Amino acid sequence: MKKKKLRCYIYVRVSTSMQVDGYSLEAQRERLLRFAEFQEMEVVREYCDAGKSGKNISGRPEFSQMLQDIAEDRDRVDFILVFKLSRFGRNAADVLNSLQYIQDFGVNLICVEDGIDSSKDSGKLTITVLSAVAEIERENILVQTMEGRRQKAREGKWNGGQAPFGYELDSKNGTLTVNSKEAEIVKIIFSKFVNEGLGADSICDYLNQHGYQKKKVKKNELNYFSRGLIMKILDNPVYIGKIAYGRTATEKVKGSRDQYKRVKTDDYMLIDGIHEAIVDQELWEAARIRRKETGVKWNKTHSLEHEHILSGILRCPVCGSGLVGTVRRRKNKKSGEYKDDFYYKCLHRKKIDDIHFCNFRLVLNQDEINHQTEEIILDMVADPEFRDYMVSKLDEKVDVSALETEKNQIMEQLRQVMGAKKKLTEMMERLDIGDKHYDRKYQDMQDRQNVLYDRISELEEAIADIEVKISGAYEEKITTDQLYKILLNFDKMYYKMSDLEKKRFMREFIEGIELYPEKQKDGRILKQISLGFPVFYEGSEGDTIWLHKENTAETVVLLSKLNTKQHIEVELNLDELDLTAAESKATYDEIKAYVLEKYGLKVSSLYISQVKRKCGLDVGQNYNLSKKEDAKVPQCPPEKEAAIMDALKHFHMV
Repeated sequence: MKKKKLRCYIYVRVSTSMQVDGYSLEAQRERLLRFAEFQEMEVVREYCDAGKSGKNISGRPEFSQMLQDIAEDRDRVDFILVFKLSRFGRNAADVLNSLQYIQDFGVNLICVEDGIDSSKDSGKLTITVLSAVAEIERENILVQTMEGRRQKAREGKWNGGQAPFGYELDSKNGTLTVNSKEAEIVKIIFSKFVNEGLGADSICDYLNQHGYQKKKVKKNELNYFSRGLIMKILDNPVYIGKIAYGRTATEKVKGSRDQYKRVKTDDYMLIDGIHEAIVDQELWEAARIRRKETGVKWNKTHSLEHEHILSGILRCPVCGSGLVGTVRRRKNKKSGEYKDDFYYKCLHRKKIDDIHFCNFRLVLNQDEINHQTEEIILDMVADPEFRDYMVSKLDEKVDVSALETEKNQIMEQLRQVMGAKKKLTEMMERLDIGDKHYDRKYQDMQDRQNVLYDRISELEEAIADIEVKISGAYEEKITTDQLYKILLNFDKMYYKMSDLEKKRFMREFIEGIELYPEKQKDGRILKQISLGFPVFYEGSEGDTIWLHKENTAETVVLLSKLNTKQHIEVELNLDELDLTAAESKATYDEIKAYVLEKYGLKVSSLYISQVKRKCGLDVGQNYNLSKKEDAKVPQCPPEKEAAIMDALKHFHMV
């Protein structure tokens, strides 16, 4: 009987473009192909990660693709062939996780050079031990690599990474050469900072508005200068011909397995480089003195409790960028005391077309803008209907019953499919290899099993998606409830908050505030407020507060074709006309004032509109109507309805 031919993938990897362990990519491949031929295996597909780190699988696209192909049962393979276990991955946990993953789909790992086969009893134990050793080896390689970079620094050479702005990297000998165009910009930055006293923000504005551009390092990166880049240039000793090594260090993030962060260090190497300096020593020293005066990291020395509460929330009406906070300090000549004035302004870093940058020059007083925003929120929370709406929202339970039902149904399907897979596996194990139809039976069962694996994968993904939705619903409810509770007590709590607490609340509550390009005649500058969740305001539910209220005159006109040759002239004497309801119609504010004065009751525009509708009075097609079909709208209490009816009669509207 013909033996079933095993199918396999081969996977090769090197950490750099150079050979590792004496074996290049091609050498590894040839060794694996010879092994497969000797074992009479069919190589279905090859995967190669060149110059990829083995720290974890996230940085190895070909490896990830291989795992995906296995999960999808693309080629029905039995094994993965790798040259050495270190090529499969050098993080012990990731190696074992990946091994367990492929074995769940009936695929095993063979490490040719190490003589390891995970399908054998001793294979997985050996892999566990060796992968742990490999992880230690990886750390040793990292140390060796860093020592190599340190040695290059001692020699005055650039020790890796992208060349700093102002230089080009000669890849042949690893030295820096001056980029004349960028070098001129570096000189401008140092000159503006030292000789003209400009700060990083002002230097950015100057460079961007005068057409200077930096090269893009990433595809989606802007070619504008940023504050961070200016500071980086001013602090880098490479511009006086020095090579610094060890200015930052890698530090593991606590509570993580493979996450690291870069932190600044005070103790680092500073060596004379073999490259040409761009700025002289005198200018550099002057820049260092000023940087110490201004501080590498700015720390407040005055108005310590002040925060720019609406910074980033206020939107520039010209370019749409978030306005930032700024401070102007004035000294009283008589008393000698200082006074800080705080403002919001646009940094003008965004172009409004291909040529021109933003030209919104209005500087907004923070006290004034903050107060206007707070007054709007206070007006909103003072509305009785708003409070009723908030209370109803807090009483609402998170309805995930439909999701839970769907999840349970899918889990039941999963249990059935898993049961079917188990039975099929048992049947495959009981197959008689001596049966003349063994191959056909085995293949048939294998095909059925592959279908079951696909179904299992689909069901597991569906369950995971539902669990994410359920979790998200509860988290959103918790966050929203917290904000609703603050809003219900806004008038009591807000002014007891620190500026920092106010800032955090505004960022959670408000998504953005649109402004007019200039102040309106009545002093208003706020146009509309976009909220992070719906509220009840002025009779309707929504997530936007519209602030542009205009006085309008109502006019009804019947338009028709006019035959100028056939018409009748009619003269109407207005003194002969009776006073109509339209002429005597009171405004909502007049009705509110009447009810408050006579009955001592506060009524909202919503309640007035509800009573007017009952009386058949026109309130506008969509006035105070929510856009949501299932919106919960408070209904006017009988006591207030009677008071509003009396007001309508008083004003001869009914």
